[in-house]
Amino acid sequence: MALPQGSGSYSVAKAAEWNMTNGVRVELAEQKTLVQGVHLGAADTDMMAGIDGPKIDPADVARASLDGVQAGAIEVLVDDPSRFVKAALSADPAQLYGDPSGN
Repeated sequence: MALPQGSGSYSVAKAAEWNMTNGVRVELAEQKTLVQGVHLGAADTDMMAGIDGPKIDPADVARASLDGVQAGAIEVLVDDPSRFVKAALSADPAQLYGDPSGN
């Protein structure tokens, strides 16, 4: 699978944001502030207009986030790609890259 130019740095920025969210959550926990991370694969927005592949409706992201706020959820995994990535974090990272020989 060919990744779009710049996707590596975009992924690094997303990982940093995820970590920042977790850190801010810890800092604000004592004052009972809900810091919610909302994670998704791709939404049908102008930013993703040139990317082929499945995209979810941004309204679905907003609904999932608001449902999460109502439930007190600190993290919302909106779609299957975000759930896959979250589950893969505790797995062998080699499974994300496939066969290195290209077969």
